[in-house]
Amino acid sequence: MTETAIEAEGLGLRYGRRGGWALRDCSFRLSRGRVCALVGPNGAGKSSLLTLAAGLAHPTEGTLRTVPRETLAYVGQDKPLYPQLTIGETLRMGHELNPGRWDAKTALRIVEAGGLDPHAKVRSLSGGQRTRVALALALGKRPGLLLLDEPMADLDPLARHQLMGTLMADAAENGTSVVMSSHILTELESACDYLLLADGGRIRLSGPIDEVNAAHRLLTGPVAASAELAPHTVVETRTTGRQLTALVRLRGSVDSRTWQTTHPSLEELLLAHLRSPDAPPFAAEGSLATAGVQA
Repeated sequence: MTETAIEAEGLGLRYGRRGGWALRDCSFRLSRGRVCALVGPNGAGKSSLLTLAAGLAHPTEGTLRTVPRETLAYVGQDKPLYPQLTIGETLRMGHELNPGRWDAKTALRIVEAGGLDPHAKVRSLSGGQRTRVALALALGKRPGLLLLDEPMADLDPLARHQLMGTLMADAAENGTSVVMSSHILTELESACDYLLLADGGRIRLSGPIDEVNAAHRLLTGPVAASAELAPHTVVETRTTGRQLTALVRLRGSVDSRTWQTTHPSLEELLLAHLRSPDAPPFAAEGSLATAGVQA
């Protein structure tokens, strides 16, 4: 069996005895070497899932297994760094905390690419510059699993493109597993090969992006023929005048004389599922730690 980077089984997280559930009944399996896009609206449970995976919180229910802690790196939204240290001192701290694993050349390359002065205090850095230093620390650790919570949100488009390229090249060269949350779908579509869609504290879609996409079709045809979709799993339907567009998971064929069939883009696929919270969840074969939600 392929080695696993993260495996969740019935995972749930509740804040306080009377608090609401941030996550509930989440089950999925991510193989090592995958670059995973973790997407969903605000409050969907993305940050909670990454916090659990990083070992910064304990599940209320279920289990979560990851790579050994010493081979894991996490960059949270707040990117905590010691403000009184210089950039150079921060990188030396990374070396001291990761003996035998630290890659000084990679960390320094990421810092220098941003034109940062190693003598500058962390407190003097902009949000985007702090992001660069935090990513330098994470990649310098040579992690087997890299967890990133909205890592590029405070970077300008050029810096985001450059750092994403560095991140993906490093992951490919070293076989690093990556789980990255982001709202920038086009960025994820070009960089990631695995998808987790969180919504309402649950995993709605999981699996390799090409397999999840291949399981869905966009059908366009007359509203009058909508009854023909009954045998299929309909995620969403939208009407414009007499024309209907539906995102479906086919169970058999459709009449090509009635329906125009295309593959959805990742954005079309995700938005349709988010607009239809009652649609059945979908897991590509082998992506679940427990069976049962494929439809």
